[in-house]
Amino acid sequence: MRLKGEDISFGYKKNNLILNEVNISLKSGEVLGLIGDSGSGKSTLCKILSGYENMYQGNVTIDGKKIPLNRYNPVQLVFQHPEKAVNPKWKMKDILNEGHEVSNKILGSFGIKQAWLNRWPNELSGGELQRFALARALGPQTKFLIADEITTMVDAITQAQIWSTIIDISEEQNIGVLVVSHEKKLIDKLCHEVIYLDDINTA
Repeated sequence: MRLKGEDISFGYKKNNLILNEVNISLKSGEVLGLIGDSGSGKSTLCKILSGYENMYQGNVTIDGKKIPLNRYNPVQLVFQHPEKAVNPKWKMKDILNEGHEVSNKILGSFGIKQAWLNRWPNELSGGELQRFALARALGPQTKFLIADEITTMVDAITQAQIWSTIIDISEEQNIGVLVVSHEKKLIDKLCHEVIYLDDINTA
């Protein structure tokens, strides 16, 4: 299975493109790194590939077919700031199981404590919230995970724990992972291949 973005162009203004004719491909089970400077368009590309941004030119497909919009999205995006991706009026157990019931195995892998399930989002740290976001994203129907600077806000030990769990689960479920970061050491350690956004973007 392969996720492709072909000839992706995007700009907030007509004559000011952030992305211009970008081509990127991620296959099942692959861990691909994407490096770019702040403001280079990394997050915009992530949103396009995962269906969060629709006002672009080009095509995003899985095995040549458009991604269906009316059911569970097989391309899951996890953001740098997990607090922006949760409903503050929901308890964590409701947020966690919104799309599917997350297994105890996944919860245990991410070190999510049962006591946290009855808490509100503002009662958890950023690192704890990010564990929930990832546990929710790595569902049985997920085929690709786009991780946009997801461990920038956590300490080195937590970062290593989180990435170890992501890699283990993605290998077990044959999920393709796009690791988006400006930390070259992290990218080199995790990824099979690395792409520089400047090399594929002519904007």
